[in-house]
This record gives sequence, structure tokens and C-alpha cells, in this order.
Amino acid sequence: MQINPGAAEFPHRQIAAQLKAQVRRGDWGPGERLPSIPAIAEMFGVAKQTVQRAVDQLRVEGILITKPGSGTYVRGTRRRLNRLSRGRYGGFRGYHADLAARYRQQLVSVGRSPAPPEVADAFGVADGTELLCRRHLVRTDESPVEVGASWFLPKDTAGTSLERAEAFGRPLYQEAEEATGRRYTTAADTISARQPSREEAETLQIRPDTPVLHLLHVAYDAHRKPIEVAQATWPGPMTTLTEEYQVPAPAPDPDPDPGLVLG
Repeated sequence: MQINPGAAEFPHRQIAAQLKAQVRRGDWGPGERLPSIPAIAEMFGVAKQTVQRAVDQLRVEGILITKPGSGTYVRGTRRRLNRLSRGRYGGFRGYHADLAARYRQQLVSVGRSPAPPEVADAFGVADGTELLCRRHLVRTDESPVEVGASWFLPKDTAGTSLERAEAFGRPLYQEAEEATGRRYTTAADTISARQPSREEAETLQIRPDTPVLHLLHVAYDAHRKPIEVAQATWPGPMTTLTEEYQVPAPAPDPDPDPGLVLG
């Protein structure tokens, strides 16, 4: 391990690139602890502060995670979000056992909460309107990977199972369809990148300067009236969005009008 003092790249970035390459090669696997900061500094012949900057960079990128009093570890594999929110409905509008095997969703709270602006706009109500909110946390064996919430109009959920603080043995949209008597027919996803709130950073166990990806998912009935507005927030560096779709073949050119003379 060495750095090039004459290179244009800062020393801590050179160190970060080499540590990242070692993780990629499998020198340190997911969950494995790296050598201490002083030990890495000695390997590269640099100050401890330089190595700390390199480690901080890789933490922001989601490659490493630091556990106070324990050390620095390789973070687990990236979460792949296949087909974005379409995966929650699936080809047969059913439960995906492969997702359940990798991710565990925990219901955090159920109750009335003031609607944030993006949710209020989707429902067409004033900011801060009290709506029913079901908040959840998704975890892997290693760490939290998603904080989310599903919002409903109280008039649609009054006296239904959606108001109960309990998880369902099926996807939420199926429970909502039965409870509200309205069927999900179309949906719209909006993905944006931003800095996390303090609460999000603490829950997802990321640095406050680590960007997050944020999804706003609006599901409509046949009359284009929103049934559910869902939010999901993921650590950006640890999340990959994958969209797979069919590319239609070019339509054949229409036959020219036989009565038209070309020339």
C-alpha cells in the first residue's frame, strides 16, 4: 500500500480508492472489520487524520460503517430495488417470498399525523391536515435500509383494519383495497435525492451528509382519485434502482395513399 505524493489526487482520496479496491476484490468481506486507523496510517506512511478522512469518504459512499468502540467494518451488499414500486404489486398482485427472505418490515406506528407538503399536495388537502399514517422500518440482517410511511384519508379508513396497529399477512395495498372498497388501478412514482433529516440519518445509521433517495408513490383508483400516498427513503450510496422493461418494435410505415402521385 502506498500513495503517490506527486499525484494530483489528494492523499486521502488515493487511500480511499485503494481501500475500496480491496473491498471489491474481497480482501475484506461484508461485516468484516478493517485494521485500525493507526494501523492503516502506518501501512501508507501517512498521518492518522489522512486515513480518517479516507474512511469518512467511504462511509459517505456506503462502503464502510463505523461502530463506536468496536471499529470500522465493511458494510453489507447494496440493496437492489427491482422495478421500483412495481415490485410491491408484482405480476400476480401478490406477496414476494424472495423479498421477504432478504428484508424484514417492522411496523413502527399507526395513527393520525399532520400531512407533510408532498403528501398533502397528492391528496389535494392543506398542509398539516390530519391523515392516517402507517410508518414502517425495513431491515436486513445487518442494518436498516428503509424508512417509510403510507398515508390514507381518514374518511376512507374510519373503523377499518388500517387503523389498527398490527401488521398484515399480505401486502398493504391488498388490505387497503378490501378495507376501502377501492381498487388500485394506476400509480405514479417520483424519485428525488436529498440530504437526510436528523431522524432519518439516526434511524438509517448513516452520516448526516450522506445523501438519500426518496420515493413518493401515489396510488389511484379508476377515477384517478388517490387511495394511498406512500413515502420511502433509502441510503443513496447503498441503494441501486433497477428498471427492466420491454422495448416495443417499430411500427410499420403505413401504406401510402394509392391515389397519391409521388414525384
